[in-house]
Amino acid sequence: MEQSSHYDTVVNAINTLRERGFTIDFNIEDDCILNGNSKMDVNDIFIVDVYRYEGNSDPSDEAVVYALESSAGEKGILVTGYGVSADDANSAALLARLQRK
Repeated sequence: MEQSSHYDTVVNAINTLRERGFTIDFNIEDDCILNGNSKMDVNDIFIVDVYRYEGNSDPSDEAVVYALESSAGEKGILVTGYGVSADDANSAALLARLQRK
């Protein structure tokens, strides 16, 4: 998957993705992606784009912004930490199972 653009900040990436129709705030819970209160199977979610950010002076500023789309056409954003600020190992394993679109 090739990244079509890179945004200088997490906020700019999120704002631009929202303009592109990625309006849902996805979250991770257990072995599922959450869309509000609805749990979605990881087999129904695809990665459209990924943007990785490293803090220049603070390792806790490390984040990854995922543009995701469900098989039903729902588009949203998932923001996770990595490195020092990484989410738990279960989240990393779940994200590794997502297919790229």
